[in-house]
Amino acid sequence: MNTFLITFLVFLLVVTAMAVGVIFSNRKIKGSCGGLNNIDGLEGDCVLCNKKKCEKKQALRDSQT
Repeated sequence: MNTFLITFLVFLLVVTAMAVGVIFSNRKIKGSCGGLNNIDGLEGDCVLCNKKKCEKKQALRDSQT
């Protein structure tokens, strides 16, 4: 039981340290928001980040179909 508690506390400290690091670095967490737009059949804007589709990319897709 002691091993479990020590392990849990270590993980808790690591997660807390990472969260504090992200907060103090004052940067947004970045990801691949446009990934779902590359799937056929899914149309529309990214709901989560409000990114608009690239007009050049959409024109290229339309010309290829």
